[in-house]
Amino acid sequence: MVRGLLGKLAGRSLSAAGKWQQQQLRRLNIHEYQGAELMSKHGINVPKGVAVGSLDEVRKALQEVFPNQSEVVVKSQILAGGRGLGTFKNGFQGGVKIVKADKVEDIAGKMLGQILVTKQTGPQGKVVSKVYLAEKLSLVNEMYFAITLDRITAGPLIIACKKGGTSIEDLAEKHPELIVKVSIDVFKGITDEDAAKVVDGLSPKVADRNSSIEQVKKLYELFCKCDCTLLEINPIAETADSQLVAADAKLNFDDNAAFRQKEIFALRDPTQEDPREVAAAKADLNYIGLDGEIGCMVNGAGLAMATMDIIKLHGGTPANFLDVGGNASEDQVVEAFKILTSDDKVKAILVNIFGGIMKCDVIASGIVNAAKQVQLKVPVVVRLEGTNVDQGKRILKESGMALITAEDLDDAAEKAVKASAS
Repeated sequence: MVRGLLGKLAGRSLSAAGKWQQQQLRRLNIHEYQGAELMSKHGINVPKGVAVGSLDEVRKALQEVFPNQSEVVVKSQILAGGRGLGTFKNGFQGGVKIVKADKVEDIAGKMLGQILVTKQTGPQGKVVSKVYLAEKLSLVNEMYFAITLDRITAGPLIIACKKGGTSIEDLAEKHPELIVKVSIDVFKGITDEDAAKVVDGLSPKVADRNSSIEQVKKLYELFCKCDCTLLEINPIAETADSQLVAADAKLNFDDNAAFRQKEIFALRDPTQEDPREVAAAKADLNYIGLDGEIGCMVNGAGLAMATMDIIKLHGGTPANFLDVGGNASEDQVVEAFKILTSDDKVKAILVNIFGGIMKCDVIASGIVNAAKQVQLKVPVVVRLEGTNVDQGKRILKESGMALITAEDLDDAAEKAVKASAS
């Protein structure tokens, strides 16, 4: 829920996207318990907690980690927000509960292995494979803290609010004066003055000011060292013993930094992602699953967007964004067709290739090989233009495949929409 709002606040001069939508994973998203472990390693105060995946592990954690706790917080772990207000498909209400220690096993059992639906998951929901058991803190004040990337200043932006634990979007809309933004110079790094401004924005009531400033600096250090694109803590809270604690956290990481953040990227949970997008990533294809009926395979992001637009113009709906790039191999084209045909909603496939670096004959050979490996049950419309177009068209013609050819993009889109309706 934060990405869009963070962007809005950073640009207006604050989200992960208010409304649910599927989107390309440009940013690695990790579970809350993983984020807490990472922050703890960087010296940031977090509640004591442990992730468990079975009732045996729940019992063991209660004995070893929480032997003297009267109450424990039980948090379902899925890569989506709104868990506390979510509903399980088994009818159980709420993905975050504060319960008596003797009820933890029962509550965890109603979450583990079940599908949790929130306003960010879409109606299909996500499976809860782990729950996070955390100590119940005595909180005296809840605030909001986030670091994101600001396009205007071309650097990190820290956002602080003295009210937290609730929808930051609503707060920003109704009380914008409570939102404090501090831009950080990437060359200088965070200064004591910057951190002090953030702490003033948080307005802690009991936490030590100097200790709070150090916590802010450590959070910024984590953001930079780990190549984060988002670090959001809602709430960052004060405890009865005057500590500033990250009571909840959301961390995203730049996929471009995977080569130097191997330990972090090993935390990726593919079971929480669209399996088609996982398969596409393994094949080095850019894929985003959508809800339409016309599968698209295009080379180049701009042409892919234009293809999706013209499909809509002709009354159809694209089932995906799929960019095979400028130098895809035949194997990648075959994998692309496997991904497209794995979607039961796809009623037709539109291949739109403008050959530059990408050669039309390579695409054509990939289509023919894909047809041999994948049983094509839907019509395929092909528009080829550019490098080696004649060779590509000849390969397709000699294959004997029942393809629908098109002369230009408008013609291709019109034929694809008509084919999907028949």
